[in-house]
Amino acid sequence: MTEVKMNEKTEIDGIIKRLLESLDLKARSLLVTVWGDCVAPHGGTVWLRSLIKLVEPLGLNERVVRTSVFRLQKDGLLTSEQMGRRSFYSLTPSGQHRFAEATHRIYATGDLPWNDQWLLLLLSRRELPEPQRRLVDAELNWLGFGSFGSGIYAHPTATADVIKPLFTELNITSSATLLEAAAIPDSDFASQKTLVQKGWNLDSLEANYGQFIDNFSALSEKISHKSGMDEKKCFIIRSLLVHDYRRVLLRDPMLPAKLLPAGWNGNKARTLFREIYQQVWQDAEKHLMSVLENSTGRLPPASEEFKARFGGLKVNE
Repeated sequence: MTEVKMNEKTEIDGIIKRLLESLDLKARSLLVTVWGDCVAPHGGTVWLRSLIKLVEPLGLNERVVRTSVFRLQKDGLLTSEQMGRRSFYSLTPSGQHRFAEATHRIYATGDLPWNDQWLLLLLSRRELPEPQRRLVDAELNWLGFGSFGSGIYAHPTATADVIKPLFTELNITSSATLLEAAAIPDSDFASQKTLVQKGWNLDSLEANYGQFIDNFSALSEKISHKSGMDEKKCFIIRSLLVHDYRRVLLRDPMLPAKLLPAGWNGNKARTLFREIYQQVWQDAEKHLMSVLENSTGRLPPASEEFKARFGGLKVNE
């Protein structure tokens, strides 16, 4: 190996080490990232022992993985099947729905079209017990709705189809009213940025996107020609990349571009995320496919939805 390649390998190793030490890598959340990015596209079922082996380079030991998987099962996201001494875990229907929604947001191609309409949700909060109110607030926040107090929520691109499954599951449809609304054009009351400032904390989100950019910009410069890389490193980079981006993105209400401030860090972060992912996804796939197993052996090929990420993953020859 030439001195130049050795130096590049050392630099990449140093960046990976720094990311492993500095990122917020809580075991349960990191496993959710790996499951959504790596396991779900390949059938969604995995032998626990092979999963433990896969995530070991991410700093997760066997005890931590078993504990985290048990908690995910308790939360209703995973279900298990015992075959002899082997345990196999799969997504529940509820888990599949949640992972599909998150996947759509993480690997979307870009800005959503907007017709200047808003979806308003009016909720009779007083009819709900306090634990249920907190749950509804958390779920609506995850779906990107802004809260305007007194049971009023709004989002510019959400649809009734997004709300219905949640409210049906919680059996609170009768406590809610959905309305469509639009600002009156050419009037003194048409400032939609005021509405955005009240409903969402974009300053905090902007700072979080900035931190993601700081975390991965140096890596983007080093991996463009693949020197000093191998399949396992590509898997580590891909997992850390998705995990840190997901951490920020799933707090993002995904507002239309015309409602966002100029120079929005979310656009820069999305471009950086897509560029690095395209560089490492293919070799990372080779690594995870050589490690993960289900009840019949190696996992099936990736789904068409996986191949369509970012509008189509690029295959490097």
